[in-house]
Amino acid sequence: MRPPSDDRRWLLLQLSDGTFPSGGFAHSAGLEAALVLGAFDGASRGGAAREGVANGATSDAAFDRTAGGDTRGAVFGQAGGDDGARRLERFVDASLRQLGRTALPFVRAAAADPSRLAELDAAFDCTATMLGPNRASRSQGRALASAAARVWEQVAPIADHARRGPAHHPPVFGALFGLLGVDGDDALAAYLHGALRGILSAGVRLGLVGPLEAQRIHASAARGLGELIAGADALEPADAAQTAPLIEIFAALHERLDGRMFQS
Repeated sequence: MRPPSDDRRWLLLQLSDGTFPSGGFAHSAGLEAALVLGAFDGASRGGAAREGVANGATSDAAFDRTAGGDTRGAVFGQAGGDDGARRLERFVDASLRQLGRTALPFVRAAAADPSRLAELDAAFDCTATMLGPNRASRSQGRALASAAARVWEQVAPIADHARRGPAHHPPVFGALFGLLGVDGDDALAAYLHGALRGILSAGVRLGLVGPLEAQRIHASAARGLGELIAGADALEPADAAQTAPLIEIFAALHERLDGRMFQS
């Protein structure tokens, strides 16, 4: 049974609140590795420490050559005199567009039919081929399932699944919203909001931007989230695809950094 509309509103606010203990702020979505490995070289950033890695680092120029002219599918797209905020904006844009193709189809499908969680979880596991991002997705999914089961008894089946299966974050997130009776579009909006908030929070803690600049980027990026949600309407989990592979590579290299602020 779906809860009344007022109850759904409060559920949505509670689930998307940064204080909900799902462990999301322990992850940087590849941003920390991108910063340490040189993808932000030349950008103005206050106090962000540079660390070495075991097998060298990539350069911003090489990164931009690989990115080509389409900044949506890569990360940045220009080298030179950009400040940290502009480069973070490009990272955010590419990350959100990638989530629109890789995560949102699974969030929507699980929200529409939470009984498919095991099937969708196994399918997502096949798409997350790099060890670091795969582990991060499992960690966030299990943390979310565990926290939610302590608050709402009706989501206990998700916590039970998390003890047996991979428990990747997108299908667990969608199934949680589905069991609580929150609309699919609201689930997608909350997922993108949480991802955006997490990247920007990491950017602040890494010294790329200040809190107010992060809020400005958030407000600017939020205007495009509706486009991503609309695009997800036409996508099935079988359509999932990587659109920003360099971000995925940075995320995969995160565990090889000499020093780390974030888990991933």
